[in-house]
Amino acid sequence: QVQLVESGGGLVQAGGSLRLSCAASGSIFSINAMGWYRQAPGKQRELVASIGTDDSTNYADSVKGRFTISRDNAKNTVYLRMNSLKPEDTAVYYCNADISLGSLRLYDYWGQGTQVTVSS
Repeated sequence: QVQLVESGGGLVQAGGSLRLSCAASGSIFSINAMGWYRQAPGKQRELVASIGTDDSTNYADSVKGRFTISRDNAKNTVYLRMNSLKPEDTAVYYCNADISLGSLRLYDYWGQGTQVTVSS
C-alpha cells in the first residue's frame, strides 16, 4: 500500500504565499517523477509543476516565476512553494508520483487533494 498525503492548503489573500507538502509512504522501492496538479470548479485538472529524479523541473506558464517545486528524496516528499498568489490560483491541488514497488514498472499515485483559496 502506498499513500500520498498532502498538507499546507488554506485561505490566503491575493499576493500572499503558501507552501504545500506531499509525503509518500508505504512499500516504496523508488520514486520517479513527482508533481502537482490542480482542478478549479468546472475546469479540467491541469499540471502545475513537475520535478524529475535529477531535479529537472517543468511549470505551467501561468505559474512560472511565482511557484517553485522541490523534493526531498530522503523523506519521499515533494513541496510546492506558491508566492504572489492570485484569485485564479484557487483550486484543489493534488500531488502525483510515479512509484516503483520493486520492479521496473511504475505506478501512478495521487493524493487526496488540498484546497487552496485565494481571496481578492
